[in-house]
Amino acid sequence: MTYLVRLLKLVHEAHPDAFVASFHARLGFTSASAHRASTPLDAYPFPVLDALETAARNDVARIRDRILEGEKLAASGRDPRRYGWDRLENVLWHIAHHGPLTAADASYKILRPWGGREELNSRLHLTARDLVPFLLLLACQTGMEPECIRQLRSDCLSSPARGYVSIAYVKKRSPGSTHKTIRVADGGSLRFPGGVIRLALRLTKRTRELIGSDALWCDVGGHGRARAPFDGGPQGWSAVTRRWMSERGLDRLADRDGTPVALDLRRVRKTVKSRQYLRTGGVLEDFASGHTRPVAAKHYADIGAHEETHDQAVEAGLAQALGVALAPPVVLSDDGDRLDAGQAALTAREIASALSGEQDVWLASCRDFFASPFARKPGAACPVPAWGCLECPNAVFTSRHLPSLLSFLDFLERQREEYPAAEWTARFGLAWDRIVHGVRARFSTRQIATARAITEGGGDRLLLPPSFLEVIA
Repeated sequence: MTYLVRLLKLVHEAHPDAFVASFHARLGFTSASAHRASTPLDAYPFPVLDALETAARNDVARIRDRILEGEKLAASGRDPRRYGWDRLENVLWHIAHHGPLTAADASYKILRPWGGREELNSRLHLTARDLVPFLLLLACQTGMEPECIRQLRSDCLSSPARGYVSIAYVKKRSPGSTHKTIRVADGGSLRFPGGVIRLALRLTKRTRELIGSDALWCDVGGHGRARAPFDGGPQGWSAVTRRWMSERGLDRLADRDGTPVALDLRRVRKTVKSRQYLRTGGVLEDFASGHTRPVAAKHYADIGAHEETHDQAVEAGLAQALGVALAPPVVLSDDGDRLDAGQAALTAREIASALSGEQDVWLASCRDFFASPFARKPGAACPVPAWGCLECPNAVFTSRHLPSLLSFLDFLERQREEYPAAEWTARFGLAWDRIVHGVRARFSTRQIATARAITEGGGDRLLLPPSFLEVIA
């Protein structure tokens, strides 16, 4: 039903007259039941993410050492059916050459000194519990979707170059674009996603060859059966993760509401995205990689973890708007004296620059065009167009700017005839108020009369910035 309604909406956008008004209104909802707004999954606190990543990395290192030591022992062993099951290296030799131990291979009493069948198999193969830190570490380092990490294949790495490598994966929830890649850091330690995957390829190679699978994640179950556990879905995964969290003491970590943390790889992804969102300063164009803007905004930006940041941004914006509304424009006489009642001091260089015209940006002079309060980063050119100068705390107004200001004021008055009063006020009200009460009121009647005469002589050319006039000339 959703796809059908979406299709009909697209038809209406392309051909507005195709449907009668009543049918168009019906497209506004897709069912008779009320829509229930969903609450996006929240991110973990950053200290929790750091603790999870550290524990996972340490555990992966222990798994690596355990299997490499087991392989070394197996290389020095001999067939236990001839030389006895009472030597550990012989048992590991048997596992290396004939596969994991099952109930039929040896009695529990013989294997008990080394912890039993499952313990011995884990010296050469990964177990289900071993997969938890591997998947968690990759989720912390890459922010990939949990289901995509679980379904990685043994040939997922490609194009290594300059310390980076591409991970190829399949995202089934993305119809039409299921095959994707992500570029990640590559290196010889567990702090690099590429290194973690290469280690997993090395440690699961023996198991993968036993079952003839290309799945990256392979393990040996408690009954000695080698398998690719995620090819049929993560059965029993939640119980394994709870056990791992409890064994590592991570279930004592506190969540945002003070409750014990439960491991959820979806929340790990949310937290990685949250950190990226805050690093980019909330700019969706930088943050929404791999998502549409609405999805990035709804599911990854508008979450509980960002409420304080968003509140601070709104507060800062309101404070800036209030400052613009309350602070009087900086107005100078031809001698450089302040005509306004503002308290902000201008340097001698700024005054000289304003009087000379070297920093003119149309309706005003600018203290520093490359230090705009509206630029995204220091040193960038001012991005505010047209009459934004009237609201800018950098703006400095002199009698030289009066003709342009009066010409623009005439334009604003003409616009009253084009727009309803409320819309005109929303568009031009602040600019009109700044000119009439903030700038024009500071000059004498004679100065205004002279500027008015210049305005009438200059015509519409005064509505253009000086840089535009230079181009026209």
